[in-house]
Amino acid sequence: MKVFWFIPTHGDSRYLGTGEGARQVDHAYLTQVAQAADRLGYEGVLIPTGRSCEDPWVVAASLLPVTQRLKFLVAVRPGLHQPSLAARMAATFDRLSGGRLLINLVTGGDQAELEGDGVFLDHAARYEQSAEFIRIWREIIARSHDPQAPAYDYEGRHLSVKGAKLLYPPLQQPYPPVYFGGSSEAAHDLAAEQVDTYLTWGEPPAQVAKKVADVKARASKFNRTVKFGIRLHVIVRETEQAAWAAADDLISRLDDGIVAKAQAAFAKMDSEGQRRMAALHQGGKKRDRASLEISPNLWAGVGLVRGGAGTALVGSPQQVAARIEEYAALGLDTFVLSGYPHLEEAYRFAELVFPLLTLDTRQRFAEAANTPLPGRPLSGPFGEVVANIDAPARVAAQ
Repeated sequence: MKVFWFIPTHGDSRYLGTGEGARQVDHAYLTQVAQAADRLGYEGVLIPTGRSCEDPWVVAASLLPVTQRLKFLVAVRPGLHQPSLAARMAATFDRLSGGRLLINLVTGGDQAELEGDGVFLDHAARYEQSAEFIRIWREIIARSHDPQAPAYDYEGRHLSVKGAKLLYPPLQQPYPPVYFGGSSEAAHDLAAEQVDTYLTWGEPPAQVAKKVADVKARASKFNRTVKFGIRLHVIVRETEQAAWAAADDLISRLDDGIVAKAQAAFAKMDSEGQRRMAALHQGGKKRDRASLEISPNLWAGVGLVRGGAGTALVGSPQQVAARIEEYAALGLDTFVLSGYPHLEEAYRFAELVFPLLTLDTRQRFAEAANTPLPGRPLSGPFGEVVANIDAPARVAAQ
């Protein structure tokens, strides 16, 4: 199991839909979040993309020198990037980072935003373009590992290259792993044929199981195996009551006008995933806890005003861990999480839930330190020293 965190380049706050309790998202703050994720043992971080965000490649590059192990899931955008340029960017980042790059293929679902960026294709054509893009990107990078490989020619409906060649290959072979999310038929076809990990937004387990089965079946036609992951928010506290109180607090500053405006904007999108997110709270009509808890410990409140991932796991550490294990049992091994504010929730989740999960990063950290799990002794006191005697764990043992 791999757990990722999130770099909030589109803002961070204690309350959704308001500037109250918000904090300035500058490089110093992004560094704090990235370093927390790095030190706590998260596998990597997702950096969002879109006009509401800082540029993901610039942000990721700026965070390389201040982190050690953290991987960066960074977007390529067909129609905004050309595949040959994106291949060079990926190879350079992967070499300079020591193999810490993961690729997030993003087709986009907001027509107004896409047109503002110069992309005027409809939903079906965008997925055709994305399929051509990632096919070219993968082939250019794969050939770069063989100096004798010929240059690459490709002529498609939307994209073409002639004599494409990458001189300096990435460290990862054949290319940095490709992640992708989408809920439409076209998205499932693309995932089945070309990507390494398919990510779904946080729908109830039964719905996720159907998506996993569908992508698996489509991938089998290409003799391929696809990995699976999920994108969720988390609100974890020591008790279930405290967690639900925090969830209520997160949306306590919302009013009907803010929710209506957000839902009107989402309704204009042609994203099937966004439509499915909106259906979970009936386009903002569900507002109380009883109706927003759409599955045990799965809460749709975030999606009232936030686009994209709109659900959160809410509960005690044991409850949240149980829900994660439930998704894992469906075949998911990657969990891309976030929480508000992102710095504090990164610590809460790691401290409260990590000990209840089997994580690749914790195992590697423990092996590197030559210490057993769960938990590894720290070089200094673990917790405040008790009465000038010793660290709490040793005092308890005595």
